[in-house]
Amino acid sequence: MVTETAGGADDKRLYRAPALEKGLDILELLAAEDQPLTMSAIVTRLGRSTGELFRMIQVLEHRGYVAQGLDGYVMTPRLFHLGLKRPPVRSLMEQALPEMRGLADRIGQSCYLAIPSGAASSVIARMEASTAIGFSVRVGHRRSLHETPSGVLLYAFQSDATRRDWEALFHPRLSAADLSDLVARAQVVRDQGFVRADSPELVGMVELAAPIMRCGRACAVLTVPFVHLTDAPVNEAEALAQLCMTAEYISSQLIGDDTRL
Repeated sequence: MVTETAGGADDKRLYRAPALEKGLDILELLAAEDQPLTMSAIVTRLGRSTGELFRMIQVLEHRGYVAQGLDGYVMTPRLFHLGLKRPPVRSLMEQALPEMRGLADRIGQSCYLAIPSGAASSVIARMEASTAIGFSVRVGHRRSLHETPSGVLLYAFQSDATRRDWEALFHPRLSAADLSDLVARAQVVRDQGFVRADSPELVGMVELAAPIMRCGRACAVLTVPFVHLTDAPVNEAEALAQLCMTAEYISSQLIGDDTRL
């Protein structure tokens, strides 16, 4: 007989592991924060006592999942690196990295690969340009999907069900007007098959992005932060054409019936 859990009648779990849940709560909280959190802040945000969480944080720190600095606790890249060991991600990386190297060499610009992670995009690989001047994004960088052109592209090439799931994860939740704007931008991106937009982060830089497709949806996005250089080997239009061609080739090499990321 299955008894009702402490989560209430709507909680479908057969078993509970309170200690594990506390640890996961801490990790999910820190993952969503841009700034370090003190012990008291973590306790307050999770609505638990210091006694409940102190040992959990100590264990997570000992195992290398969180680190304590002068301003509080932050997540380390350990969990991210564990995720990269999953075979589907390795397969994507194995196919993408050589093509990214070739793309960067041909256009004289850096590029990076990002995958969906909840309602955000996470950079899992980058390739530097061979030029003296360029722009790159660090591996592990996360941004909410609706905040960047490449994130909108990821959102654009998803099923309606996946879109709804991601929309529910946006924090803070988007207003009806903002959500309508996101859907409209996504439709434009889907129709043209790529993104070309002025960078929201750096004046004078243009964000070029193309989807990596698998089974009719974007499992990743390949982005070139295009910087207009006086001695650039190609212009912006040629860089976009090369990017789209590279993304299409990587897509063709992925296993078609593997719907995992």
